[in-house]
Amino acid sequence: MRILLIEDALPLGEAVRDQIKDDGHAVDWMQTLADTRACLATTTYDLLLLDLMLPDGQGIDFLRQRRKAGDATPVIILTAQDQISDRIDGLNAGADDYLVKPFDLSELSARVAAVARRYSGNPNPLLQVKDLDIDLSSHSIRRGSRSIDLTAREWALFEALLQRPGALLTKSQLEDHLYAFGAEIESNTIEVYISRMRKKLGHDTIETVRGMGYRLGKT
Repeated sequence: MRILLIEDALPLGEAVRDQIKDDGHAVDWMQTLADTRACLATTTYDLLLLDLMLPDGQGIDFLRQRRKAGDATPVIILTAQDQISDRIDGLNAGADDYLVKPFDLSELSARVAAVARRYSGNPNPLLQVKDLDIDLSSHSIRRGSRSIDLTAREWALFEALLQRPGALLTKSQLEDHLYAFGAEIESNTIEVYISRMRKKLGHDTIETVRGMGYRLGKT
């Protein structure tokens, strides 16, 4: 997924950014609402991680404005405000989840995955594609009794395809799932990862539509 982190506390921002990257997602990190708005004007994100207390405004007011404008991008609030009334306000403003600081980074990863599953239309973490048994929550894949291991970036690409079964994803769309702003992208990066994944998952698991992109193979 392509995730926008909006957090002005440097140590926490660094920890969250690194955790999200280790999970295989692309993450852009902004520390003000002004920079956040600039990002959203040019880039489509799959999820926002939103702090409520920011140098140039309140995150909850920003969220209300986005929802009022019709933006349905999933949002997880990250905040030190731990009163029940604060949580209710955040959820009523349109947040999909609410995580109180300090939090365990593995719990953040689990909540990010859960929100992504809900928005993909299938909250069940257990999927089957051809002869592959897939557990989205543990990032595990099995073929019969054999476990198949993907790297974090291979998993990010596979998850992008799983979220839109049968849909054609362009090379550019897949790159957005892997790289944040300013990252160097070699011209054949996606092709290399797709080739590696086919060797592990089966050559007919991912189809190439020449000149257009990739999609999951038909079951």
